[in-house]
Amino acid sequence: MTAVLVDKLTKQFGDLTAVDSVSFEIREGEIFGLLGPNGAGKTTIISMLSTLQKPTSGRAFLNGIDIEKDQDSIRKSIGIVFQDQSLDEELTAWENMDFHGRLYRIPKAVRVEKTAELLRLVELEERKGSLVKTYSGGMRRRLEIARGLLHEPSVLFLDEPTLGLDPQTRNLLWDYIQNLNRTKGITIILTTHYMDEADRLCDRIAIIDRGVISALDTPENLKKMVGEDLVTVISPDADRIAEEITAPWIVGFYHHGGQVTIRLRSAEEHILELIRMMGRDGYTISSISIKKPTLEDVFLHYTGRSIREEEAGAGDRMRMMMPRRH
Repeated sequence: MTAVLVDKLTKQFGDLTAVDSVSFEIREGEIFGLLGPNGAGKTTIISMLSTLQKPTSGRAFLNGIDIEKDQDSIRKSIGIVFQDQSLDEELTAWENMDFHGRLYRIPKAVRVEKTAELLRLVELEERKGSLVKTYSGGMRRRLEIARGLLHEPSVLFLDEPTLGLDPQTRNLLWDYIQNLNRTKGITIILTTHYMDEADRLCDRIAIIDRGVISALDTPENLKKMVGEDLVTVISPDADRIAEEITAPWIVGFYHHGGQVTIRLRSAEEHILELIRMMGRDGYTISSISIKKPTLEDVFLHYTGRSIREEEAGAGDRMRMMMPRRH
């Protein structure tokens, strides 16, 4: 059954097209990832689907409900954990949960029962009476997820849920998200620019770059699309290697900067032959390595840039837009 249907959704801010005619479907109970750098359009998609922003054009439905025609029903059926913290630090965990439940007009008996259940789920029961300002970053994230589930949403939006957390806390939070999906059957839409996060958590991933979906499939299928094996050669002759080297077992190339990545079948069988070919043709080789494709390679394959380069580019564009101080 389809939980989310998006059809040519577009959002413009003046001359900037943040989301450009995006379409996809999400199945009920699926963890669906929007993977891309900051500024790619991930959060804008979440904002439109959660009725926080109005689309410029296109349509979207959650559980068959039009996001523009029945916003109240949409808001009752979703939970959202924002990229920026929205907890009241001067309240306890229990008080934050209780306040949220009152906003949704949840009866007191149900509110108390659900709050206790959810605080146990995220292992905060023993700290329920502590002020949120005494919580670590990971504890706050877990509380925000619990709060987002209090009114029993059918769709949960997690916008960069582990941003700024240390690796150990990130892994712990991933376990909570996976357990939540298994035990509650909730459809989860996750935005992230962490490759490992998307690879571990998501049933399917949409790679979004500059407001456009470049590819959409399971993590494994996306990696298979890139090729069986990847040989990365760092060389001042990277451009020439990509243009001149040919062999039946070479699937393709992509290069940027001073390196070329060669997609080939059975790298272990052909690596020596490849090195001989490059030596014979006089290319200067600084280093060479073999690996299986990752989601970073998928992003590079579909966009021609690494996600780290996109992050830097987004930062440069943001700095260019900021007023100068004199």
